[in-house]
Amino acid sequence: MIYSSTSQLAKAIRSRQLSSTELVEAMISRVERLDPTINAVVVRDFERALAAARAADKALAAGDQRPLLGVPITVKEAFNVAGLPTTWGLPGTWDIPVAEDAVVVQRLKAAGAIILGKTNIAMMLADWQSANPVYGATRNPWDLERTPGGSSGGGAAALAAGFTSLEFGSDLAASLRAPAAFCGVYAHKPSFGLVPTRGFAPPGAPTLSVVPMIDMAVVGPMARTPSDLMLALDCTAGGDQHEATAWRLELPPPRRRTLSEYRVLVVDAHLRVPTAEPVRAAIEARAAELERLGASVTRQSPLLPDLGTVTDVFTQLLLAGFAADGPAPGPSHADWIRADRARAGIVDTMRRLFEAFDVILCPAMPTVAPALNGSAGPPATLETGGVQIPYQAQPLWAALSNLTGGPATMVPVGFDRAGLPVGAQVMGPYLEDRTCLHIADLMEEAFGGFAAPPGWDDENPPTN
Repeated sequence: MIYSSTSQLAKAIRSRQLSSTELVEAMISRVERLDPTINAVVVRDFERALAAARAADKALAAGDQRPLLGVPITVKEAFNVAGLPTTWGLPGTWDIPVAEDAVVVQRLKAAGAIILGKTNIAMMLADWQSANPVYGATRNPWDLERTPGGSSGGGAAALAAGFTSLEFGSDLAASLRAPAAFCGVYAHKPSFGLVPTRGFAPPGAPTLSVVPMIDMAVVGPMARTPSDLMLALDCTAGGDQHEATAWRLELPPPRRRTLSEYRVLVVDAHLRVPTAEPVRAAIEARAAELERLGASVTRQSPLLPDLGTVTDVFTQLLLAGFAADGPAPGPSHADWIRADRARAGIVDTMRRLFEAFDVILCPAMPTVAPALNGSAGPPATLETGGVQIPYQAQPLWAALSNLTGGPATMVPVGFDRAGLPVGAQVMGPYLEDRTCLHIADLMEEAFGGFAAPPGWDDENPPTN
C-alpha cells in the first residue's frame, strides 16, 4: 500500500478493499514516524484530512465515483490551501492562514482528493535545493547528505519515501524536473497556460479573480507513475473561470501507439554546461533500448535551436521577471520585447523540429543529486564532467521547454555507480502533453520506472 500508485489506491477504495480512513491513518502514521529524518511534509493538516476521509467513505457508500475519491495527496507549500499558511519560506508569515484554495487545490478536491499537507520548498522558490528559514532543509531519501532538489523538493522526497502518491508543484527553471530527477520519481511540466496558476502566489498577494501569468512558469504534477501524472493533469487542466465561458480544452491524443513508432531526437551535449558522465551514459542506454525496440532514434539534427541562444534569451526573460519583484534593476520594456521576439523565432524552429521528430530525449539536470548545503545557502559551483560549473547553470537543460512553452515529462532512466537516480526529460510539441506522457508510460512498461530507495519500503529506513 505504501508505494501503490494513486490509481491503484483510488481503485482499492472504490472496490472497498481499503477505506479512505484506513489509508489516511496509515499515511499519517508513516509521516509522523519517518518524516523527522527527511523533513518533507512541513505543513500538516491531519485532523481535517481524517474528517475528509470519513466523509469520503460515506460518499462512496452513497455512490460517489470521483476519480481521486478518498486518496490522500500533498501539494507544494507555495499553493494556497484554505486555513493553512502559505509562506514561500519567508519568516513572519507562518501563522497567517489563507482564506481560499488555489485553483489546482480546488480541482483536486473536486476530484475527491484529500490534502494531507504541504511540502517543503526553497525560499521564494529560488534554489535547486529545498531549504528556508521557516521550515529548515529537506533531505533526499536516497542519501540523506544530498539535496532532493528544488524548489519542489519536499514533494519529490515525500513521493520517494512513500509519504504520498501524488504531489503538485511548479516549474519555472526545472523546479519540478530537478527534484524528480534527483529523487527518482516522475514529473510533468505542462504546456504553458494549460493548468491555472491562480492561488499559487507568495504571502500578501492580493486575492483576485484574474491574476497575471508568470512568464514561462507552470504548475504540474509529480508522481511515481506516468499514468498518475496523466490522471492529475486530467483533473486540473483547463481554463480558469474568466476563460471557461468561451474556451474548452481538448488536448490531442498521443502521436503514436507503440514505442517502435516514435521518432526520438536524443541530445546529451549542451554548449553552456557539461553533462556528467553517469547522466550521459544512462540516457545513451535508454536510447539504445529504444532502438532495439524499433524506435527511430536520431542523435543530432540541424533543426535543433542553438542552445546557447536559448540560454541567453531564457536568462534575459527570467531576470526580467525577478527584477519585477526585487530591488535589482532589470531590462527595459523594449529589451523584454526584443527578447520575446527572439523567443518567437525559437518557437518557430521548434515547431519545424517537431514535424520531423515526435519527442526530444535529453537530460533534466546535468548531474545527479548534489550534496545538501541547507541553511548555508547554495554553493558557488558544482562539479560535473570533471570541471566546475556555476551553480546557477543547473537549469539550462530545462530552459528550452520553459522558454518555448512546450511540455516535458521527467522520467527515471537509471542510476550512477553510487546508486543515485538519474533522470531524463521527454520534451514534446506545445499542447501535445499526452504524447510526452504516453511515451513515458510505454517506457515504464518496457524498461521499468520508479524504484523505492533502499530501506524505505521497510519499517526502519536509513538514518545516515
